[in-house]
Amino acid sequence: MKLHNYFRSSASFRVRIALALKGLSYDYVPVHLVKGEHRQEKYTAVSASALVPTLETDAGDQLGQSMAIIEYLEETHPQPPLLPSDPVARARVRALAQLIACEIHPLNNLRVLKYLTHQLKVDEATKNTWYRHWVRNGLELFEAELARLPAGRYCFGDTPMLADCCLVPQIFNGRRFDVDFSGLTRTMSAFDACMAHPAFQQAQPSNCPDFEG
Repeated sequence: MKLHNYFRSSASFRVRIALALKGLSYDYVPVHLVKGEHRQEKYTAVSASALVPTLETDAGDQLGQSMAIIEYLEETHPQPPLLPSDPVARARVRALAQLIACEIHPLNNLRVLKYLTHQLKVDEATKNTWYRHWVRNGLELFEAELARLPAGRYCFGDTPMLADCCLVPQIFNGRRFDVDFSGLTRTMSAFDACMAHPAFQQAQPSNCPDFEG
């Protein structure tokens, strides 16, 4: 397999975590978003949407969208599972994951931040305030959802799952923008548990071959 991705991309980070949790090897293919490599012909031939990540399977299929890629990995390599076996529990884990992937992340990805500064002429401080507001707001909702679930080491239970794959990259990027994480007790406890797990350490941006400090 090949993973076309960018070290700082939250969506790419999610897939790297899933691959590491499942012990799957792959070729790392860097696509530098800030330099615009995702819009160059070399990559648009791989991804029509020019988004990262893209997973190329051993059979040569090209799969986009991080959540779809992780579901594919779950279906083709079911052990260890990233979703519970019970349908209600599966829905709850998916809901946690989508709260981050569909509610928080789209408001703060690189395309949106560039639009704020380049087209709307928002200054850096205002852009960062925007970022911090929506991440904090979303994580407060995430914390409220966790509070309704039985306590566990991770987001849902005592093994890392799909929700954890989404949470960790969001916290990483939130730290870059000085998001306030105070009071998010269950959320940050799950994050700390994840960061004590080798798979999450392996997948983090500083361990990527294209990492820039």
